[in-house]
Amino acid sequence: MLSTIAIESLKRRKTTAILTLLSITISISLLLCVDIIRTQVKTSFTRTVSGVDLIVGAPSGQLNLLLSSVFNIGTPTKGIEYKSIAALQSNKQVSWLIPLSLGDTHRGFRVVGTTNSFFDHFKYGDMQSLEMAAGSTFTQPLSTVIGADIAKSLGYKVGDKIIISHGLGSVSFNNHDDHPFTISGIVKKTGTPVDKAVYVTLQGLEEAHTGPKHSPTSMLGRKSADKANEHEHEHTKEHAVYNSEAFTPESVSVVMLGLKHRVTALQLQYQINQSKKEPLMAILPGMALAELWQIMGNVESLLLGLSGLIVICALIGLATMLLATMRERYQEIAVLRTIGAGPFTLLLLIQIEAMLLTIVSAALSLGLVAGLMSALKPWLSSTYGLFLSSPLFGQSSVIIILLILGCTYLVSLFPAVAAYRRGLHAGLNANS
Repeated sequence: MLSTIAIESLKRRKTTAILTLLSITISISLLLCVDIIRTQVKTSFTRTVSGVDLIVGAPSGQLNLLLSSVFNIGTPTKGIEYKSIAALQSNKQVSWLIPLSLGDTHRGFRVVGTTNSFFDHFKYGDMQSLEMAAGSTFTQPLSTVIGADIAKSLGYKVGDKIIISHGLGSVSFNNHDDHPFTISGIVKKTGTPVDKAVYVTLQGLEEAHTGPKHSPTSMLGRKSADKANEHEHEHTKEHAVYNSEAFTPESVSVVMLGLKHRVTALQLQYQINQSKKEPLMAILPGMALAELWQIMGNVESLLLGLSGLIVICALIGLATMLLATMRERYQEIAVLRTIGAGPFTLLLLIQIEAMLLTIVSAALSLGLVAGLMSALKPWLSSTYGLFLSSPLFGQSSVIIILLILGCTYLVSLFPAVAAYRRGLHAGLNANS
């Protein structure tokens, strides 16, 4: 019966109740959105690279190796000699290998020397493979594949020629003008550092630095490229015959490894780190990303705290609304006292009204946030690399709702006590 009376009482103050309901709904929705994004961003961040079991480079620290190889940030590590690469490739536990050579730029964007194995094996997000928005992967030694952001910001398209520069500065006085690279493909938007990188062949990168290398392996690459040009009309770009893996560089900066069995990652990591032939360092990308996220954890806590303050402000507004309407309810309180309602009943009535408003607001917020996230899911994944995974509302969301209900109970005590005192006063007047 008290719930029915509370609902009827709110209906009589419909305008005020609706405005309060909207205020609380928006506040709870904001807090839930921050919590979901906080959780999902952490998950997506730790999946910036997925499917790569080990990253191997020169000893330079776990985070530095991660930042330079995955995020294209910082100074590249010392190179790894080819004999070490060959040893890793021949290891029985290794399924595939991606060599990366760093240290050059193009108009402020990082240049990464690699092979077509990068586009075959590198994955991001929920084990998603790289796809081409236009063109194909490397088709000749001087091919380049660019990220979606570079194509958009610089207006590049397949077939355009670009010049890379030595060094990592945004301005370089050492441009490799004699070795222009032709854009063979543009990677589809991923929302990861891949969008802001220029990928070139290891052979083309080394020739840009030292000139053509006339070794059997490089000649094999040249012959393959010439053969591809002669029979271009017989092959599509998707089936280019250039074998970028045939070229053997003198050294590379980093190597990404995919293992046949992931359970052997720790064992192989230990073997690589203890290698005496050449000082090497192997890191687990997942663990390194988790460590990096801990450094940035203060930001998510700050956002969550600010959203919590907004909810508290909305609940204080709820209490203010109930207190402000107390004077209008003198007659209602007097009638309830007349029919036998005690002061404690009036206290419960006010608290029930506050809880009803918050419960309805929480339900509306859950529906609103779920619909909003579902609608924005494709845009968030393509633009920011934020891959929303189910369920959206986890244990933290349940805790947030329960905390809000608890805060509502506490905040509603102020108008409820005011109603209790008013009920006592009304009872004394009736007795006198």
